[in-house]
Amino acid sequence: MKLKYNNIVPLIANALKRFAKFFYRLYVKMPVREMKWWKKLLLWSGRGVLYLLTLALVVDINLFGLFGSSPHLSDLRSPEMNMASELYAADGTLIGRYFLENRSLVDFSELPPDLVNALLSAEDIRFYSHYGIDLRATVAAFWSTARGDRRGGSTITQQLVKNLYKTRDNRSKGLLRNVPGINTAVFKLKEWISAVKLEYYYTKNEILTLYLNTVDFGSLAFGIEAASRTFFDKSPSELTISEAALLVGLLKAPTYYSPVLNPGNALRRRNNILSQMEQYGFIDLKTKDSLVKLDLNLSYRKAGPEKEETGYFREAVARSLEDWSRISGYNIYTDGLKIYTTLDPVLQQYAEQAVRIHMKNLQAKFFEHWKGMNPWVDGEGKEIPDYLDKLAAETPHYESLYNMFSGNADSVRKYMNQARRMKIYTPSGRRDTLLSPMDSLRYYRHLLNTGFVSIDPANGYVKAWVGGIDYRFFKYDHVNQARRQPGSLFKAFVYTSAFEQGLGPCDRRTDQPVSIRYTEDGEQRVWSPHNADWVFTGQNITLKNAFARSVNSVAVQLTKEMGWDAVIETAKRMGIKSPLNSVPSVCLGSGEVTLLEIVNAYCAFANGGQLNEPVFVTKIEDVNGRVIYSHKSAPESVISEEDAFLMSVMLRSGLQEAGGTTQGLWEYDLFRYNTEFGGKTGTSSDFSDGWFIGVTPGLVSGVWVGGEHRNTRFRTSRLGEGLRTALPEYGIFMEMVLKDERLGSYRGKFKNPPAGVSRNYQCRSAESDNDATGAGTQPAGNDSLPVLPGP
Repeated sequence: MKLKYNNIVPLIANALKRFAKFFYRLYVKMPVREMKWWKKLLLWSGRGVLYLLTLALVVDINLFGLFGSSPHLSDLRSPEMNMASELYAADGTLIGRYFLENRSLVDFSELPPDLVNALLSAEDIRFYSHYGIDLRATVAAFWSTARGDRRGGSTITQQLVKNLYKTRDNRSKGLLRNVPGINTAVFKLKEWISAVKLEYYYTKNEILTLYLNTVDFGSLAFGIEAASRTFFDKSPSELTISEAALLVGLLKAPTYYSPVLNPGNALRRRNNILSQMEQYGFIDLKTKDSLVKLDLNLSYRKAGPEKEETGYFREAVARSLEDWSRISGYNIYTDGLKIYTTLDPVLQQYAEQAVRIHMKNLQAKFFEHWKGMNPWVDGEGKEIPDYLDKLAAETPHYESLYNMFSGNADSVRKYMNQARRMKIYTPSGRRDTLLSPMDSLRYYRHLLNTGFVSIDPANGYVKAWVGGIDYRFFKYDHVNQARRQPGSLFKAFVYTSAFEQGLGPCDRRTDQPVSIRYTEDGEQRVWSPHNADWVFTGQNITLKNAFARSVNSVAVQLTKEMGWDAVIETAKRMGIKSPLNSVPSVCLGSGEVTLLEIVNAYCAFANGGQLNEPVFVTKIEDVNGRVIYSHKSAPESVISEEDAFLMSVMLRSGLQEAGGTTQGLWEYDLFRYNTEFGGKTGTSSDFSDGWFIGVTPGLVSGVWVGGEHRNTRFRTSRLGEGLRTALPEYGIFMEMVLKDERLGSYRGKFKNPPAGVSRNYQCRSAESDNDATGAGTQPAGNDSLPVLPGP
């Protein structure tokens, strides 16, 4: 912005000097009684002006702190706005920003004349003829207030002062703030003074541009650029007359006149402004009459930073910094910080690609699987009656319509079943289509979702993070917000507990039925789980083979021997923070955990028993480049180095043992890069949740796949198990990682066994008492979680 004057002080001094000479001639040289009536009127008018100027000066300098602070000249020259903080990946590339006000600045040349005319018609028709204060509008406002009809008299310049400099907040209140009526008068006087100053410093067009760049349009849209993009998906220069009138109408009350929340109010307000434009000659009557007949015709998309591809990670970082912000006093949304993260942009790109490729294929299978049917069925496979109607009644949109139609449920239902244009998510990308809200709800209940995260086990650095299939449509993060049943993934804590009590991979248990008696809520209960394939072989198998094939009976036997509280204690020690019920079925993953915490727990197996908390941020700088936070690694030994090594052997066994549940990795091009793999699948009851955690020496990655609601699921193990719903996403990801020469640090083999390993881990894993033929005699692995009967 260019200043009209460099200094306002000489102007004020010159004005005061002229007033002093005028009053000296009238008052000192000529007694009042000898004056003619018009001179007396001029004298008293002059005195009134002088008194008003004196009062303005007293208020402006905040004499004795009575009136509170006013904007200083430096504030007027350089208006302060909240500064966005910037988020950087590990290689220094900018991946996001944090801010309170979604604002992009435009120049006056980008403002269409119709927008300016609509604004002048609605807010300040004499804007180009006054000097910050419209005396006619002010007198009219006083007169209306006296008659009980409140009408605003503020000019655009005064509104800018109020919005930009917060002249009515607590910092602007002085010692007289509690005196009745004083606050309002002082506020108004400050705004008048500051408005006059602004008029001296800036041109009219600059003031108008500054106003439109800063004003709040609602829906997280600050400034005309964001508002145009939010409500019409176009730039300000492309706005039509009716669109410009609608946006200007929001300024009076952004929520009340919101075309999204209150379309009827918005329509009436828009038409009122169009009538004012006709009244002031900006449009003719014919044009006005044609425009008021138009619908709102929105292309609404909520403003904000969620459009970034790294949106899930950006929000996760913000949540991780909440405690730091509270303690340090810094605000990531206003203080202009530079936040350096652990995210590897190449790994992130591959994770996003893997999610898109796999979920597109899986969703096609899901649509085909439920073709002609709805997936919301009960335990007997029957469709749940009125499911969608009940679901719709819980949505904010339904509540808004219910209020709009004064509680008339039939009108709401009719509106909800009317087709309209909307943007929807599809596995192939965003699509414009015609759907009713009910059809949209039905469509989205047929969609599967996912979460993906990769962590460097050596330091806990989060390298890739995808919280869902599309952040623009699904804000819920399935990495660290969703808690779901992990199924057989939890067996890792069972076997770790067993190793801590002296057992080893080559110890044996018989695959046979097992029951556990326990007490819950004062009642005696018996839990008798079965294997996922409902078959007990009766074979005496090694723990390594049982883990590789995810044999439930062996994990339950070990839990019965050790006690399920020992398993829970191990899980907690290894970083599981979600609440776990003290019931025996916890050993098969009946509790609910987040993907992040269980993937991080698995990192201890690849890091010699050492565990770090997940790390998002390595360094933060303030606006001046001073480092105000630096991460310091503090790993904790959660299991012994020997037990961690033995568990890495167990994780590798799924690929090496006949019938291992991770054999699906052989379908991917992973094994010509001198890299060793371990992993574990998991599947919850009824196939609602599919999991896979893949482990290499340099990277531990986890995948969850399922529906937002648990009844969005496959019906068979052939389609619904984790080895089919989650493992492929990991395989696609690691193919891309290993083929990229830049990512050679993620290749490699597991460390040699630590010195002094006391337990055997090289054994004929499938040998039984009746069959010593070894591998190839075991049934195929299956990892579904049965929790019948029992908790």
